[in-house]
Amino acid sequence: MLPVGEPKFKRRKAERPDEIVAAAFEIFSEKGFAAARLDDIAARAGVSKGAIYLYFATKEDIFRAVIEMGVAPNLGLMQANIAANAHSFPALLRGAIGVISQMVDTTPIGGVVKMVIGESRNFPELARAWHDSLVGPALAGMSMAIAAAQARGELQPGDPRQYALSLISPILVGVIWRETFTPVGAEPFDIPTLARQHAELWLRGMLTEPEAAE
Repeated sequence: MLPVGEPKFKRRKAERPDEIVAAAFEIFSEKGFAAARLDDIAARAGVSKGAIYLYFATKEDIFRAVIEMGVAPNLGLMQANIAANAHSFPALLRGAIGVISQMVDTTPIGGVVKMVIGESRNFPELARAWHDSLVGPALAGMSMAIAAAQARGELQPGDPRQYALSLISPILVGVIWRETFTPVGAEPFDIPTLARQHAELWLRGMLTEPEAAE
């Protein structure tokens, strides 16, 4: 029998940062950065507000942890996909689209993207952290993959970085549409379908030779 006053369930201390970050991911997505309160994050995580300060000194630190623990692992999956399909750009692109689509569908990343865009003027450190940890590396990785495919003669010539941005743009527009207009009654887009359709259209225009029929 537990002593009087002892909680029936004790959460392991090592789990708490993960739970706080997961809760913050949701709260930032729902409320934005300025309106998100540590009390809200603590309540969602099931911890006291004081417990948050054991792991994070500021709300900005929590946001960086959301990037590092909640979003960056998906960047690692994309980088692994690029390495695994280094000699087949169509396979590389389709794999990357699958990773991005799953992330958009299964995490609150859309709301956080909207938050970063909407609040970057007042909180430029959010945009800087998002760019330096995620957008910059992802764009650079795809640019290098495109340049390598061009060097192999697989893709048409042109600026790899511009081409990489053209691949990402429809997904970003779809996310912004979902987070901004769908809640007020606009007809939604199926973002994974949008991403796959755009990737196939992009490949048809960029491959130097048509793909062999399967």
